[in-house]
Formats: sequence, structure tokens, C-alpha cells
Amino acid sequence: MANQLFTDVMIFDGTGKKSFPGEVLVQGNQIKAVAKGNQKIAGDGATVIDGGGATLMPGLVNCHGHLAYTDFASPDEAGNTPPEENMLIATYNARTALDHGFTAVVSGSTQKPRIDIALRNEINAGRIPGPRMRACSTQFNPTGGPWDSRQMHMDHESIFVIADGPIEVRRKVREFIREGVDIVKLTISGDEFAEHAGEETTVMAEDEVAAAAEVVHSRGKRMAAHARSDGSVRLCLKYGVTFIYHATFATERTLDLLEKHKADHVVCPAMGAIFTTLYEAGEWGMTREWALAHRFDRELETACEVTQKLFKRGVHVLPFGDYGFAWNPHGTDARDLEHFVNLMGFTPAQVLTMATNWGGQAFAGDDPLALGQVKAGYLADLLLVDGDPLADVTLLQDKDNLLMVMKDGEYHRAPLKRRTQRRVRAAE
Repeated sequence: MANQLFTDVMIFDGTGKKSFPGEVLVQGNQIKAVAKGNQKIAGDGATVIDGGGATLMPGLVNCHGHLAYTDFASPDEAGNTPPEENMLIATYNARTALDHGFTAVVSGSTQKPRIDIALRNEINAGRIPGPRMRACSTQFNPTGGPWDSRQMHMDHESIFVIADGPIEVRRKVREFIREGVDIVKLTISGDEFAEHAGEETTVMAEDEVAAAAEVVHSRGKRMAAHARSDGSVRLCLKYGVTFIYHATFATERTLDLLEKHKADHVVCPAMGAIFTTLYEAGEWGMTREWALAHRFDRELETACEVTQKLFKRGVHVLPFGDYGFAWNPHGTDARDLEHFVNLMGFTPAQVLTMATNWGGQAFAGDDPLALGQVKAGYLADLLLVDGDPLADVTLLQDKDNLLMVMKDGEYHRAPLKRRTQRRVRAAE
């Protein structure tokens, strides 16, 4: 593709600063130059795209994605989905994510063992559209863990791999790494959905977590963990789990430890599914009365409080996560931005920085990738938004507001003209 010069755009660069008018030159798969104000870029031979005052910003990064999840209503339903159908649905979900501006996704677990691996490889090969992707294992679950839906008289497949004791954990972690995962996901705590393993229960033994960590770190891979209980968050810190999902019931002492080691961990509270369970899941048998009886109101309130405390301590907290259920489906992930603003009081600039720059750092890890900013030398993963997301983050919930989606310097959605003539102004 020829060089692309974007003119007459307001630029949100991912750093949290106010948007500014300017120009951006894309060369190959990288951002070559960024000019502010009246400065001009010499784009000799470049294709010029007049943004008409729209906002140019980095692509969104989801560090707790479930592209392989089939918008199922129960773990048994997920288990009953054949792998062939699961793979086809996953390819649809990958395109849906990119349609909605997500140019990179760290998987928070797959539904069937090799779906993520095959999906990532097909995206990388250019045979199907989708975001950059870190492929994950299914969730490692001990017997009696929250997703263990088996019965003594009847086995059930679900979204887990059962592994009990350090020997079995080591063997199965090695299997997933042999098959090609980037991330190994542990279910260390219980969950409010499980009658037999509540959210404040730590269901994995320390020697099981240690065994997984031993193999993962020796192979240069990373770990993610379902960790709601305080004890589970402590184990994440002790054994180097990068992606801590939830951290809902972390105590003040544990939050202090997270602050001390904040360079090594990110926290994704993933409150979208809690919100929809509390208010919007009646159609699937989870009435308001059921949700209150299972303390989802407390779960949401506590998650908001802990997330705010972590942010004040300088820990990177990230939006998105746990989309892919029937009542919290793919394509609605950007609601998390609104939740972070309305439920926790973050500013749109803060939330968009989390969703782009911070997410990009977490996605890259030790890989020398530069993504999540509109900055020279960074990968050209870019969105052109018809409006000002710093004034209204809900704009990103509607894919029709994305006039352009670019990943790696290539158009997934070629630039469209603005639907309105309104000009974007920098947020106050």
C-alpha cells in the first residue's frame, strides 16, 4: 500500500493528553511522522486522506478477550459446541472485534483447546480478518473449581481443563505450550456463579500454581489467572502471573503488594459481565432477585472500589473482559469504557489511555512491539472516529462511528467521509 497521509484530523495520541489538530503519515506498517497544529508533513507521493476534523486515535486493545467463546448461556452449552462450529464462530468473533476497533486482543482463555492457536495463526497468515492476538489455553481448573460442571454419574465437557496436583498440572501446561499457546490461564479462585466454589474461595493449591509457573516461565510464556479472592491474588503476585483478572476481594495489604510490584502485573476487573448479570440477564434465568441473592450488587460495588484504589496506587487497570456470554455478547465490549466513566469516575481521557496505550504495553510484554500510541515509530493500528470520544466514550460502542479501521498499516475499513459536518473539538 502507498504511504497514507491523514490531514485535518484531531489526534488523540494515547497518552491521556488533550486531542490536538494535526497530520499523521503512515509508511508501511508504521507511523512515520506526526505533526501538530499548523505544521505540515511532506508526504510526497502519499495518498492524502482528509479526515474532515474527525478523531484519529490508536486501536483499542483488549487484554481479557474470549474470541473463542460462543456467546453461550452455560458452561455445558459451551462444552456441547463441536470444535468445528466453535472455530467458525471464533472467526466471526475475530472479525466482529476488528469491526469494532479492537486491533489487538490478549486472550483470557479459549473455549476448546486449540481454537485460539488456530485462530491466531490464521489471522497472522492473512487468511481471515482479526486483531493481533495472544493465544491462550483453556482455563486450568482443579476438581471442584468454579467451572467444574461434571457429575459423578455423568461427565461434561466445558471451558476448562481439569488438572489436580503439581504433576498433572506440569504435564498439561507442557501440552498447551507444545501446541503453541502464548498464555496459560489458571482458575485460582472461585466465582459468584458457582454454588460449590464461591468468589472468596481460593480453589487451586499453591503447589499447583507453583508447578504451572515453573513450566511457563522456563518456556518464556506468560500467565493469566481468574483471581477474585485475596488469597488467589497473593498467589498471582508470588508466582508471576501477568494478567490478573478481577482482584475483587484483594485486601489493603495485598493492594500494597500490587503497588510494590506494579511493573510486573496488570489488573482487568472485567465488570461488564457483573453489570449485565445484575441488570440485564433475566432472559437467561438470572432475574434481578437471583442476582441480588447471589450478591452481584456487592461484587460490582467492591470491584469498583478496588479498581479505583489500584489506579491511585499506580497499578495499570484495564477495561474490557468477559464478553462472549449470551447476556454479555461479543460486539458490546466497548460498554466497558462507559462503565469505567459512570461507575468509577474515571475521565474519558484516562479510560482511553488504559484502552490503548496501557493495553498496548501489556499486549507487547517483552516483545519489542510498539503499539497503543499515535507516535512516530509505533505500529499503524489506527481508528478514525466520527466525533470526539474524549467528550463521549459511548461513540465507540457503535461501529458505524468508525470511519476507518487500520491494522498494521492495512485497511480493514477504508476511510469513509464523515456522516455529519460537525467538527471535533479537544475535550475540556
